Amino acid sequence: MTKVVLLLVLVSCLILFAASFGGRFGLFHQVTLETLGPVQVVFTNVSSGVQRIWNDYIALWVVRDENKRLRTMLDDYNEKLNEYTEAYSTYLGLVEKLKFKEKESFPSISARVVGKGPSYWFKTIIVDRGENDGIVEGMVARNEKGVVGQIIQVSPNYAKILLANAPSSAIDAMVQKNRVRGILKGAGKHGFTLYYVLKKADVAVGDKIITAGIGGVFSSGIPLGRVSAVRKKQRGMFQEIEVEPWVDFQRLETVFINLTERLTWEAEMNNLSRVRP
Repeated sequence: MTKVVLLLVLVSCLILFAASFGGRFGLFHQVTLETLGPVQVVFTNVSSGVQRIWNDYIALWVVRDENKRLRTMLDDYNEKLNEYTEAYSTYLGLVEKLKFKEKESFPSISARVVGKGPSYWFKTIIVDRGENDGIVEGMVARNEKGVVGQIIQVSPNYAKILLANAPSSAIDAMVQKNRVRGILKGAGKHGFTLYYVLKKADVAVGDKIITAGIGGVFSSGIPLGRVSAVRKKQRGMFQEIEVEPWVDFQRLETVFINLTERLTWEAEMNNLSRVRP
């Protein structure tokens, strides 16, 4: 079969060679062309098909390489975008903290959150400031949003803060618009609950809740949250008031610890040393 095909190709080449010198084709030429025509059509189709497959194969490899290159570029761009987004978020956070420092008049020291306590009842965080930085138990921790909590334990280089939304926490609070007072207790992930507000008191969703300043722990006027729900049952004297915190306790990274108590204690010690004989 191979020999026949080669013979036919050879005859076809001879005919084409003869035709290149001009002249008229005879009967032999016509019969040969009619015989070889279909064979040439098959060879042409097969050759074209092979060429298309080859081109598609080469194109596929080119596209595959291009996809790899583009995917690598996309990964690089996404990584850079994440870095820029994180840097921008850090910048915005620093701007807010700077505004807070400039706005507030109390002496404070910044502390970075380095850990969280596992207990639900005593929800706590650990910060990288301690006795060596002038931190003592009872000091108040805040951020640019409001009250974070209170120092309950101190070591030379670290301190533990009881979060304001811990169920064991309680803060004297009041409704900012009309100074109605109550006790704000932590409710964990549900925020706060404001207790002991009489039914006749005007409290509505959206009202701002701030510290009342009673007890000497928190000064008055510090933001705590906003009223998110108010319920008045038929029985009982008080309303059920839910409060959404201003502070996002799940995303705490930096806090400011009020050093007022420490400075006051040092001032008193200095005064005592002056009057001693």
